[in-house]
Amino acid sequence: MNALRAGRRTGDRIFFATLTCFGIGYILLILGMLLADASFTTPAALRAALDKPEIRHAFGLSFITATITAILSIWFAVPIGYLMARRNFPGKALVDAVFDIPIVLPPMVIGLSLLILFQTDMGQHMERWSTELFGVGITYEVPSIVLAQFAVSCAFAVRTLRVTFEQMDPRCEAVACTLGCSSRQAFWHVVLPAAWKGVLSAGLLALARALGEFGPVLVFSGATRMKTEVLPSTVFLELSVGDLEAAVAVSLLLVTAAVGCLVLGRLLGLRVGR
Repeated sequence: MNALRAGRRTGDRIFFATLTCFGIGYILLILGMLLADASFTTPAALRAALDKPEIRHAFGLSFITATITAILSIWFAVPIGYLMARRNFPGKALVDAVFDIPIVLPPMVIGLSLLILFQTDMGQHMERWSTELFGVGITYEVPSIVLAQFAVSCAFAVRTLRVTFEQMDPRCEAVACTLGCSSRQAFWHVVLPAAWKGVLSAGLLALARALGEFGPVLVFSGATRMKTEVLPSTVFLELSVGDLEAAVAVSLLLVTAAVGCLVLGRLLGLRVGR
């Protein structure tokens, strides 16, 4: 019996050691990529890259459009996530699959699909309406950046908020309704305040995703300098002209922004991306 237990313990140690090796291997890969970027450039090269007016413009445009995208993603994801978590209806599995399409589609396909959509009669009508109302079109203009980022980021926000609402006890809403609240009042006064961590988590995830979005933005918005160039586009443009140091410097900015979102989420006790 003792020999059997000793053999089982040995097998368990080998099993968990193997799992640990896989985890350590992947962590080393991630840290290796970050260290490679950091060691390739210098503070002087980073300052020189940030002094370029094109990169400064891309920096500002990236954070403005990503912030707008994050707000729009939360605005749509809260009701969608709540509906998917609390209501059953015919075709729910199909609808749920549709929300996952932007996550699994190749980024270039999303950009191409948006471009084709706005070449149709419906899209052209929307673009004319946008031009008449705001004085600016959509395709290859700044609004197209927000739309391309939103098409992907919102799907991640929906997934995050659906999990948030599913983990909340529905009995709290039921009690509020028995005390005289309507479903709308229970949502605004009971559910939403309790889900604030999930909302912030979804917002940070949408912001980080929007900042790093490249494929849809490149196809649908282009990469015109001082107009529709965002930071991921800057990396591509600097690489295309052979300025590898500038590309790495901009990459470090994106890495810093992504890590900042993760750190902020951890400080607030959130589970960003889960």
